[in-house]
Amino acid sequence: MGLAIYQVDAFTERPFAGNPAGVCPLPLPSFPDAGWMQAVATEMNLAATAFLVRRGSGAELDLRWFTRAVELELCGHATLASAHVLWETGAVAAAAPIRFHTRSGVLSATRRGKWIELDFPAERASTLPEPLPRLAEILGASPVWVGANRFDLVIELADEGAVRALAPDLRRLAALPYRGFMVTARAAAPGYDMVSRFFAPALGIDEDAVTGSAHCCLGPYWSERLGKNSLLGYQASPRGGEVRVELAGDRVHLGGQAVTVLRGELAGAATAAAAAAAPAPAEALAG
Repeated sequence: MGLAIYQVDAFTERPFAGNPAGVCPLPLPSFPDAGWMQAVATEMNLAATAFLVRRGSGAELDLRWFTRAVELELCGHATLASAHVLWETGAVAAAAPIRFHTRSGVLSATRRGKWIELDFPAERASTLPEPLPRLAEILGASPVWVGANRFDLVIELADEGAVRALAPDLRRLAALPYRGFMVTARAAAPGYDMVSRFFAPALGIDEDAVTGSAHCCLGPYWSERLGKNSLLGYQASPRGGEVRVELAGDRVHLGGQAVTVLRGELAGAATAAAAAAAPAPAEALAG
């Protein structure tokens, strides 16, 4: 029998929109070798694939995320997708909050009607001390403001039209020392506060469809400029998606919806490889 694996479109209420993520709940005592998880994520060929290991019998799980090329420190859409799968399959009771233990600390997920709310760290950006040479040339647009947080470069453009029309030089972006590049402007469309796009060619993601972790930065950024703590962002990728953002001190609450589009299994050979790659439990190692 194979391992169950799911594909979920996150930050959308309809299939074939938002950001697709793989979700692989593992019936193992600990994570298998990172090389096996990376191979599965590369095979899935999505922006991110999440791997889950349950802690006991409750709603506490360990969570790791992999792109096609690397392991991530923080990923919003695959966390949203993971929570959706756990509730949808009954692995966690529908009303129970979920706590994920990750490389970025404990992240929680709570159901709010049809929406899922994630509790993530705020990732504020600071103005770059010196301008990046030829950034406007690489982007093909003139920035209004440029800053960075521990992950990404943050670039504000003059208006929503400039964000939507952007066609950066991805090869040159990949050579810069940042995980990704979030490009943003104040939204022109009614009902939205901010619009953005996210490029991460060095991670194997030329343009991400909807980036939860980027809104951990965009939320505080636009909150200061617009004077409000609750915002609605639209990520203007070809697939597009909405992210609700609410500031809570040094935390950010991200809200989104999700829909499962594929249910399958990793076949016997892949399942056997995962079991073989899993470290033995501590008591077995001690014995």
